[in-house]
Amino acid sequence: MEYLDFELPIKELEEQLDKCMIIGEESEVDVTETCKQIEKKLVETRKDIYKNLTAWQRVQLSRHPNRPYTLDYINAICGEAFLELHGDRNVKDDKAMITGLGKIDDQSYMFVGQQKGYNTKTRQYRNFGMANPEGYRKALRAMKSAEKFGIPVVCLIDTPGAYPGIEAEERGQGEAIARNILEMTRLKVPIIVIIIGEGASGGALGIGVGDRVLMLENTWYSVISPESCSSILWRSWEYKEQAAESLKLTATDMKKLKLIDEIVREPAGGAHGNREKTFEIVKSKITSTYKELQKLSPKDLVNKRMDKYANMGVFNG
Repeated sequence: MEYLDFELPIKELEEQLDKCMIIGEESEVDVTETCKQIEKKLVETRKDIYKNLTAWQRVQLSRHPNRPYTLDYINAICGEAFLELHGDRNVKDDKAMITGLGKIDDQSYMFVGQQKGYNTKTRQYRNFGMANPEGYRKALRAMKSAEKFGIPVVCLIDTPGAYPGIEAEERGQGEAIARNILEMTRLKVPIIVIIIGEGASGGALGIGVGDRVLMLENTWYSVISPESCSSILWRSWEYKEQAAESLKLTATDMKKLKLIDEIVREPAGGAHGNREKTFEIVKSKITSTYKELQKLSPKDLVNKRMDKYANMGVFNG
């Protein structure tokens, strides 16, 4: 288990608890009461730390190396009832974008989401979760297939942004993202969007238009990352914490600005601290949200979705 700087008090208490339990097992000393006291202090410390997180600390948590990624959620929620779909039928299969059919209970869903890697090799293989144009076109192909067969779409967002390379621009990165936004506004099936990690820039928006947009508690959603914002405004990355506060990118900020519909609370210690519980929470949210949306006709779905996005922001004519 890896720990961020502000999580070090938790690490120290967990190490103390482990040592206490080892002493109890290897000797005849009764350490039950001591272990209970450490456990109590650990719960309180964890609660205090995660209750008062800054915007930058939430950004750090969204990138935690132990935080579950898209395939972790899909495999935990669907088990073996998941069939991955590959390729955009034009260029190639983008490994940074996952698409496929999965089942929750007896209901089929089309899953779409960005996938990051766990080590150097898989991060390169997944292009660090940064999709190319073919990734967004693959996502659109999957969503249009879902529409054809009346299957709801679930989008799991976790990307530092769309891939900014020259070859991506040559193949029409901007057009691919814009096309997805247009097509998703008029898709005739329910779309549930969940931000599970980083939600950066057009890379997130390319699969981010939904009837319901949910954010896990320790995630962020913004037009730019704090580091990039800091480097543009201050010509240095040193002001990334200040930039994170100013960008209003946390789930609480997004809910206050009415840009998302719901904040999904994470287990104590964050999604990386209790992955199984997080999977259960997300599965439950997908099921309950779909039950609400399935009552609407395709025409009502599209109309409500378009109205929702048309009413965002302020315009002075």
